[in-house]
Amino acid sequence: MFAVMKTGGKQYKVQSGDVLRVEKLAADAGETVQFNEILMLGGDNTVVGAPLVAGAAVQAEIIDQIKGDKVINFVKRRRKHSSQRTKGHRQKLTLIRVTEILADGADKSGVKVATGSAPKGAAAPAAAAGGDDLTQITGVGPAAAKKLNEAGITTFAQLAAVDADTFEATKVKPEWVEQAKELA
Repeated sequence: MFAVMKTGGKQYKVQSGDVLRVEKLAADAGETVQFNEILMLGGDNTVVGAPLVAGAAVQAEIIDQIKGDKVINFVKRRRKHSSQRTKGHRQKLTLIRVTEILADGADKSGVKVATGSAPKGAAAPAAAAGGDDLTQITGVGPAAAKKLNEAGITTFAQLAAVDADTFEATKVKPEWVEQAKELA
């Protein structure tokens, strides 16, 4: 059985036991991750997704975080003296070994989903831990929400109880307190 999966903007045809170099994933060596963007399953009966196959997944084990080969871009323009430029980089990659291809039941497996690094503007950790999402208040962005969480304010009720003039841990605007009272 094989699967066509998508990760890092690229598509890979994989079978159980394959070792791949993919774009860097936010996971450490030895962890098991799951890729949920499966475009096609092949084998005895072929299933093509529209665009994804529902419930299918590929599970893989992280072998190592590595750097790719050096890529050098050399630019030289003819007839222009001293017009040369060399620049390059080494791409960060993750080495994975495919352990299992799941045709269904991927949602119930309990394995960490393989994603890249956390996107910019992600919700504050306290919001995921049971607090309120303070970024719903006008003027409170991710950075301000993080500062409020570090000061111990994780819910709208806690922010509504704050006196904006005397609170010293971080800057709190009076309009934030009013909006928090409405949301609480």
